[in-house]
Parts: sequence; structure tokens; C-alpha cells
Amino acid sequence: MRNRLTPAAKPADELQARVRRKEQTRQNLMQAALALVGNGSSFTALGIREITREAGVVPTAFYRHFKTTDELGLALVEEAGLTLRRLLREARQASLPGEDMIRHSVNVFINYLKQHHLEWRFISSERCGGSPALRSAIRNEIAHFTNEMTSDLRALNIFPTLSTQSLQLICSVVVTVMMNAAVDFLDLKSDQPALEKEMIDNFVKQIVMVYLGAANWTETPTQSLSSEIAGRQ
Repeated sequence: MRNRLTPAAKPADELQARVRRKEQTRQNLMQAALALVGNGSSFTALGIREITREAGVVPTAFYRHFKTTDELGLALVEEAGLTLRRLLREARQASLPGEDMIRHSVNVFINYLKQHHLEWRFISSERCGGSPALRSAIRNEIAHFTNEMTSDLRALNIFPTLSTQSLQLICSVVVTVMMNAAVDFLDLKSDQPALEKEMIDNFVKQIVMVYLGAANWTETPTQSLSSEIAGRQ
């Protein structure tokens, strides 16, 4: 019986090993691109030979994983966005009250930036200066952040009197503050703990101010103003 099973097991093990090697090569290519960007190169100017040389593979290996450098960039955006969105959803759903939830979410975000600074340096630079495909992908990720935050705040019964449209607008402002803050934190040196604490405190205050504005927002005046404007046209 053992002799009959051994030949079948061996090809299965080899297949799994090939899958692992393929995934490792894919990750090496992505990390190589990030390393080059981290050293000051523009992602849009990176060539396939440059990336594969940094990854330690032959150029033909690139095309087994990506058709273009843009496709590699899209994979980087998706991977970074998925992980951070999951972490932030877990932070919000920890059901911490008020400002504690905000500070907890901010700390989760900052820790993620520290651990994945290359990915977010790439996203921050490509958000405005990248190719149209990458800019569009980053906008989509920002929309996902906004929509998931809106859904979570609604489920937690935060700002229950606001319409979904207004709640989504509030979340959009918070996500914009988050994206803008990322650039400042990425430039922060590790030997500046006092400055880091000050920046975190200011970051939290900015979001608290947005939330305070949302808590005192009434939609009726806006609706009346819209009706009045419409009536004059």
C-alpha cells in the first residue's frame, strides 16, 4: 500500500512547492518595485529589467505574474488597501466609546504605516502623480474606505439622525484627513517620539472636530437652502 501512495504524494508535494515558489517570486517582484520607489525612483519610470534585477530574477519571469508595470502597481494598491481596511474595521468594531475609538483607529493606522511604509509611500506618491490606471485604483480604494466606515458608523448607531448621504460625506472628510496625514507620518524620523505624539494628538483632534461638527449638523437648513436656490432658478 505504501508503494502505491508514494508516487501520487510526490507530484502533489512538487505542485505545492511550485505554487509557493511562484507566489514568492510574485512577492519579490512587488517588494523590488517598492524598494526602488523607496530609494527615490519614480514608479512610472521603472522598467521591467530594473525591477527584475532588483528582485533577482530574469526579465521573462515578470510576465508570468504581470503584463505591465501598471498591473504590478494595481496589485500593490489592492494588497495595501485590503489589509488596512480590515484592521480599521476591527478597530471601529471594538466598540470603544467616543474619542477612544478615534484614537485607537489612529494608532492602528500609524502602526500600519510604520510596518508598511514602502507601500504607503508608493500610494501617496501615485495618488496624484501616477498613471491614470493607478490614480483610479487609489480613488477606488479611498471610496472603499469611505463606504466601509459609513457602514460601520451606521451599525454602531453613531450620528443616527444623519442621512446616509451626509454620513458618507463625513466619512469622506475623515478619510481625506487620514490620507493627507499619511504623508507627514511617512516623513517622520524614528528618533522623534515627542513630535510623533504631537502629530498623533493633532490627528485625533482633527477627526474629533469633524465628528463634533457632524453631531451638531442639522440637515433641514441645507434642504431649505437647496429648495430656495432651486426656486430662484
